[in-house]
Amino acid sequence: MVRQPIIELFLHHTKKIMPANNISHNIIKLNIIKVAKWFMLTAPIMMLFYKEMGFNAEESFRLKAFYSISIVIFEIPSGYLADVIGRRKTIIIGSIFGTLGFVIYSLMTGYWPFLMAEMTLGFGMSCISGADSALLYDSLKVTGRDHLYVKYEGQNFSVGNFAEAMAGITGGALAEISLRFPFFVQTGIALMAIPAALMLVEPPLHSKRMAMGMKEIWGVVRHSLIDNRPLRWNIVYSSIIGAATLTMAWVIQLYLAHIGYREYQIGMVAMALNLVVGFATLSAYKAERYLSPTTTVWVTTLIITGSFMVAGFFQSGWIIGCFVLFYIARGIATPVLKDYVNQITGSHIRATVLSIRSLIIRAVFAVVAPLFGWFTDQWSLSEAFIFLGLFYMATTGASIGLFLKTLPAKGNR
Repeated sequence: MVRQPIIELFLHHTKKIMPANNISHNIIKLNIIKVAKWFMLTAPIMMLFYKEMGFNAEESFRLKAFYSISIVIFEIPSGYLADVIGRRKTIIIGSIFGTLGFVIYSLMTGYWPFLMAEMTLGFGMSCISGADSALLYDSLKVTGRDHLYVKYEGQNFSVGNFAEAMAGITGGALAEISLRFPFFVQTGIALMAIPAALMLVEPPLHSKRMAMGMKEIWGVVRHSLIDNRPLRWNIVYSSIIGAATLTMAWVIQLYLAHIGYREYQIGMVAMALNLVVGFATLSAYKAERYLSPTTTVWVTTLIITGSFMVAGFFQSGWIIGCFVLFYIARGIATPVLKDYVNQITGSHIRATVLSIRSLIIRAVFAVVAPLFGWFTDQWSLSEAFIFLGLFYMATTGASIGLFLKTLPAKGNR
């Protein structure tokens, strides 16, 4: 009988004396974690490294497939874990596993150790995915700045894109020393996330803990995709757009090679487009304020889906301009659509809901990517791009109307 009042008094006192800037500093720490995740020195040389290790193409792509599969398997459970034990603890776990995966790559050799490394990295990524955005939103909410989420999510996303752009050039230069050397440096970069995660402050707003179990996880999934109609269409629509942008990130390399770009030119274009999306996310909140939510959604949707069709019908270097527009739309849509989901999601299930969204993105991509490859082999790259355009136009067209009904009017945000 005495314990509960003491706890309540302690929490009340903590809210009064807890420095607001400690929670505000979460933004800086999340940016450091984003750099540790996205400054991927190994990405541009991974397939070359596998080849040097004696793997054929099938074995190499199978390893990367296991990475995506592990994310799909752990995505919702890890998001739910963040709602159960706290976002800070889950991000710490993810940072440790994200470092451990590169330690394995640095010190071991062979297919099975590398498979273990990919599964470890996938689990680490899934622990951070969703939990980081949930912690950012709640950190802003507890300091009365949740209306600025698009701005800060955009900044966090742009930090990742700038890091990814710079990593491509740096990783290639380090590989000149040896193809394994980038993995040693990558381990040090991944290690940066652990102290940053340890210094995160769990927002006191996230105090309602969920029970742990499959029944509870299914309850959140049912609430998100069945019972809560506005949340359902927010997740469905934003997941389709997320899958479209993820798809373009992979297939654009094939398009550029098809029109005659060499490897170093493709790398330079990739760096430039990552810088474009990085700058676009910095201004996403301004674009959404200038336009109405409905206009923002329509413009970004038409650009994202239409770019696949344009690339399918035309094979020319001037299409780079179309890709620039695509990456600007991507930079605006990503933080804005996450914000819409956050606004209608309870704090105690926020990480799980964002993980459901990430899972659907990966699942859609896992279905579309092999079909794209089949169309390319059986027909041509042009027909494959047209297929992507028709698919994403059809799926966004089927969901955009229902999604738009959930959006707030301009001036009500």
